Amino acid sequence: MRLVRWLCDVKVKDKVPSKDLTERLGIDDIILVRQQNRLRWYGHVLRKEDTDWIKKCMEYGELQTKR
Repeated sequence: MRLVRWLCDVKVKDKVPSKDLTERLGIDDIILVRQQNRLRWYGHVLRKEDTDWIKKCMEYGELQTKR
């Protein structure tokens, strides 16, 4: 939010809500963007082959290693 305030030339002392600033710039909420990226990654992993290591990690939960 520091960058958003800097782009809008608004100080914290001005007490402008963050929601107003993000609407002013036309950007989505950062939490929504993170969720969308996480779901996109999850879909990518689901489309991988069953022998891929990351898919195995998701199926088994924890890896059994000596470390």
